[in-house]
Amino acid sequence: MQAYLCVGEYSSVPYLIQGLEMRVYCMEELCYGLKENAFLLDSSIMSDTLLRWIRERCGLDELADFLYPMVHRQGSLSTFVSAILQYVGLYDAETIRQVEQILKKGAGLSSLEKRKEQVDYLAKKKKYVAAIRGYDGLLLKWEEFGEMGLSVPGDELKANICHNKGVAYARLMLYGQAGDSFLSAYRITGNEEEYLCFLATKRMELPESQYVGFAAGEMEHYELTLELEKKMEELRREFRLQPAELMLRERREAKESGDERYYQEEGAKLCESLKNQYRFSVGE
Repeated sequence: MQAYLCVGEYSSVPYLIQGLEMRVYCMEELCYGLKENAFLLDSSIMSDTLLRWIRERCGLDELADFLYPMVHRQGSLSTFVSAILQYVGLYDAETIRQVEQILKKGAGLSSLEKRKEQVDYLAKKKKYVAAIRGYDGLLLKWEEFGEMGLSVPGDELKANICHNKGVAYARLMLYGQAGDSFLSAYRITGNEEEYLCFLATKRMELPESQYVGFAAGEMEHYELTLELEKKMEELRREFRLQPAELMLRERREAKESGDERYYQEEGAKLCESLKNQYRFSVGE
């Protein structure tokens, strides 16, 4: 077991690492966040806000003074981050070198591409509301850049933003909004997989009879509606083998056999678990 001597004071007020929605309370936590998410960092981390937190909350005037010129003279992100890692001493030289390489590689990405990686990270962590807000911001920036005549990445990236936004909405079971996002992605690329996702959201959103009527009008994409039904049946078969389905089956059997207590208790546990998952996904 290793013991580490902490550097600076433990802050009662956290620092929020912009783009990661990660709160840290000490320099060691800051270093961990920088190292583990190096591929997501951009120059927004180089701010007076961070310097004030290091100085006032962690009591590290020397480090804040050393970093100040990098913030105000546009120093490189890799130099800035490695200076923090070296000062705190949580990681060895080889680890810091690897972080520097990741940051230098990421420097070749546009601001939109870098921000998309950050938002994708939020979605991966199931922070769906924050992710949707981030995707909306990206699409707005895309339009602003275009109006100003600034270069933007290709349409494929924009379509991927719309797709991922649709996935986030679908995870929240907001199938109407998810369908709009998938349809936007389809209109950009013409990729039939995006239209299949759109059909899937309609399948989940509409009652059975209404969806049948909707699908009947999709003659242009008739083969896709058949493919969707095939996929749905495969998923149903797979679900029957999942622990969640087995648990629901046990509950049904308990109710049918008159074991009302077990049925109610397991139902309450399931509802609480689902509520906690939903609270987390819509949290900030």
